Amino acid sequence: METDNSYPNASPRIGDLAPDFRARSTVGEVQLSDFRGKWVILFSHPADFTPVCSTEFAELARRQDEFEALDCVLLGLSVDSLYAHFAWLRALRDLFDIEVRFPLLEDPTMAVGLAYGMIDEHSTDSTNMRSAFYIDPEGIIRASTCYPHNVGRSVEEMLRLLKALQKVSTEPVLAPEGWDHGKPALQLPPEAPGEDGADWFCRFVKSS
Repeated sequence: METDNSYPNASPRIGDLAPDFRARSTVGEVQLSDFRGKWVILFSHPADFTPVCSTEFAELARRQDEFEALDCVLLGLSVDSLYAHFAWLRALRDLFDIEVRFPLLEDPTMAVGLAYGMIDEHSTDSTNMRSAFYIDPEGIIRASTCYPHNVGRSVEEMLRLLKALQKVSTEPVLAPEGWDHGKPALQLPPEAPGEDGADWFCRFVKSS
């Protein structure tokens, strides 16, 4: 496992370049920077064979084609070894009748977890490695989420957030509460005050 150690004392924030890394995975060696030009969702798990994480993996596998249609790569991460990963994926296949095709990376030294600020040098375990990072085609972190070990992430919300991030990155609009594809977006506020007064405030524009 190799990381670029760009943020040795603090976690990367929205707008920062995502720390690069190279790691072994269930589909071969993976380097994050190899996916430039595509969106990437890097999502972590504290360990293999955890019940909540298993349900997330199963649903992500079922809906992988939807992410790929949005030009997005899914990268799973767990601290367990590659051998444990293969055993877990076999168990998921048998239990949920699904095939996990996206990479599941190993992070046995928690180097990626440290680089992304999910844990620190004082952490004794990987319990807090339950984060997801939404990385744009230039390698910039555009959003992140963190969930406790006992509450599952919503794959529907992961898709919605991805579509909203893509919307605001390609059009001069804002995504309001619950925005999804086809719904109206919000008009940007003016760069400088004008005679329009408050006419710009919370004004919706037709979404393409």
